[in-house]
Amino acid sequence: MLNNIKLNNFGPLTELNWPKLGQINLAIGENGTGKTFLLKALYCTMKTLEEYKRGDDQRRLEDILAEKLYWTFQPEKIGDLVTKGVDATLSCSVAFDNSQFSYKFGKDTVRQIPTIENHVQPRSSNSIFLPAKEVLSLHQIILKSREQDKLFGFDDTYLDLARALRQSPTKGRNYPEFANSRESLEDILGGRIEYDEKAGRWQFKKGNQKFSIGVTAEGIKKIAILDTLLGNRYLDTKSIIFIDEPEAALHPTAVCQLLDIVAMLAGSGIQFFLASHSYFVVKKLFLIAQKEGISIPVISADGDQWETADLKDGMPENTIIDESIRLYKEEVELALK
Repeated sequence: MLNNIKLNNFGPLTELNWPKLGQINLAIGENGTGKTFLLKALYCTMKTLEEYKRGDDQRRLEDILAEKLYWTFQPEKIGDLVTKGVDATLSCSVAFDNSQFSYKFGKDTVRQIPTIENHVQPRSSNSIFLPAKEVLSLHQIILKSREQDKLFGFDDTYLDLARALRQSPTKGRNYPEFANSRESLEDILGGRIEYDEKAGRWQFKKGNQKFSIGVTAEGIKKIAILDTLLGNRYLDTKSIIFIDEPEAALHPTAVCQLLDIVAMLAGSGIQFFLASHSYFVVKKLFLIAQKEGISIPVISADGDQWETADLKDGMPENTIIDESIRLYKEEVELALK
């Protein structure tokens, strides 16, 4: 798994150092602080390491990385990812299974990354990025936009997810570690999502009834995506899953149920990175950390600064937490009047 992360001058992330990562990791902060940017930067790193030397792919590591950065962030040139107004280079350094991978480039870089160092062994497992918006109803549009038209719009997180969902289930027994998680996911869904090959679209099946994916609730579609990736074996027990705003389109009860499944899957070996601005997400993960006695590292944005903490030690200081406490105090004051 990823052990630590250090980023400098990477878009809004001028200086970020996140050591001692765990199986579940949480980035919190207000809108625009760079939480999604952080997850995408990590995702680009992992997909680069996973595509390098896989099968008959003969591309150089630096070419894979440059292409991944270009199609994930979609700048005119990748040098535009360097923090505006600084003369220093962008740098990214991570430890994966305690082996180092790092790269850096300047603002004038177009597509050739001049400095890259890799000591990570080739990897067969897959990472995936689950965006805040569901993709099932946009599945064919995403594939056409990127694979046929080669257009900006849907970045690589959407394309990779659409391709992963397209992977057909294989015969034979699935990972036993996923069995309980899938049962819990299907309990939340009250049915299951299936791909209709003849019609070329997704549908929701509940009992003997089938519903168009377009009239299915977004929360159901979002949870169904995770269930599908577990079912078709795109994910395994060494995968890394990045989830942007797990609370999006889900009511608080479903958020808590989903995070219980995250904890269950983390116990099987999957590593998670979540970005959120929801008090429910922070509080639920805090309760999981306390109940299970596990470390859940947190990185919290406070302006341009990033502070680290661990939910096993308590709730972190952050504007999200502060606002929740302020509202609670306001409610108590009104009740006492």
